[in-house]
Amino acid sequence: MQVRENGFGALTKTARFLPVSQELKSDIETVLDITDAMMVHDDRERLYLVLFQNNWELRPGGGFIGSFGIVKVKNGKVLSIDVHDTANFDGRIPSIIAPPYPMEETLRIDSWKMRDSNYSPDFPTNVENALMFYTMGEGEEVFDGVLAITTNVLLSALEVTGPVRIEGYPGEYGAENAIELLQYQVEVGFRDQDIEVGDRKSVMNDLARAVLDAIGPLDVSRKIQLARTALENLHSKDIQLYFTDEDVQKSVAGRGWDGKVDRLWQNDYLMLVDANLGAYKSDRLVDRSVSYEVDFSSETPRAILKVTYTHKGQMKDWKTTDYQSYLRVYVPQGSWFESGEGFNHGVQFGEELGKKYFGALVQVPLGSSKTFTFTYTLPKTVEEEFYDLKIQKQAGIYDIPYEITFINAKGVQEIKSIVLDQDHILSDDEE
Repeated sequence: MQVRENGFGALTKTARFLPVSQELKSDIETVLDITDAMMVHDDRERLYLVLFQNNWELRPGGGFIGSFGIVKVKNGKVLSIDVHDTANFDGRIPSIIAPPYPMEETLRIDSWKMRDSNYSPDFPTNVENALMFYTMGEGEEVFDGVLAITTNVLLSALEVTGPVRIEGYPGEYGAENAIELLQYQVEVGFRDQDIEVGDRKSVMNDLARAVLDAIGPLDVSRKIQLARTALENLHSKDIQLYFTDEDVQKSVAGRGWDGKVDRLWQNDYLMLVDANLGAYKSDRLVDRSVSYEVDFSSETPRAILKVTYTHKGQMKDWKTTDYQSYLRVYVPQGSWFESGEGFNHGVQFGEELGKKYFGALVQVPLGSSKTFTFTYTLPKTVEEEFYDLKIQKQAGIYDIPYEITFINAKGVQEIKSIVLDQDHILSDDEE
């Protein structure tokens, strides 16, 4: 598989002659830097660890890691893609590391392993964890890079290629039903086909090959469409990247594709991070909306954050139940929690990644809507005159509506609305 021939080469030629944005040109240049490094002809085999994150079961890094793949590349060609069931691999990892809070209480597990390694919203941290657990499980490969992808990458690719069939498995896998079919196959269907539990995710190998085979014959226009889709997935954090090559990683970080929490941001900051703990695959039916108020009319700036969850599921089954998540709200260092509303349990506090966070267990029954409120003061370094707000998006969640209210020192309100589909900086003077 030659990546330059699968859309980005044609997109580059288009960008040279059409009035496209500088941002798109920079995106394309960075992707070509990445593919040149991955597909270089130097007779050296390169290995990449791919973490498949199911965001129907949301985790801080993007979704539950039910499987992972090892991709071998040499002289510009993909030699193999081998997909492994994380549950099988975790059986090789010693049960010696305590799980992060509150996994032990909610999931009834006594140790932390690879399937839960993406418990940070910061992808470089998750890479370190995944590689640590891979080594603990006696994995011997030394990787040139780590990629994390959510289910949306598969669906967006199938929107371009059209449905594909997998030999030996029923039905067609298309953008409308692929995840549903995969989920059923690995949770229920494999039993009817006399497939061993340890081999139930072998369908992932076959599906990956089927999609790659479908990409090859696409015409130029659809390959360009596929390339644009890949860029959208990178900006939305459906694809997160880490490379051992420092130059390549610097290029990735420059476009914000490294999934890193911004530790250096000094103004107001907000990142909401959910960890589905025991709610099965319910995230596909859960909508979120956010209201954020910043008030400068008193001596110390004050913030009121309201997060509303709407559970559209109506009945329990093998993939749906009442929603339960451990929500962490990352705010500027020096913020001070005042009160919370809507929680059945208390609010925890912590500091990491250059931020302070408030954490609480949120529970939303089927067919209901609940709002959870955090009230806190901001540090005095957050000033009205120089106010900017950076909102970072969690991987695996899409199109969250935010209503942001600014109240100046005189009590005058200004309301702004955005739909968060990637990291966003909002300035007080923004039109």
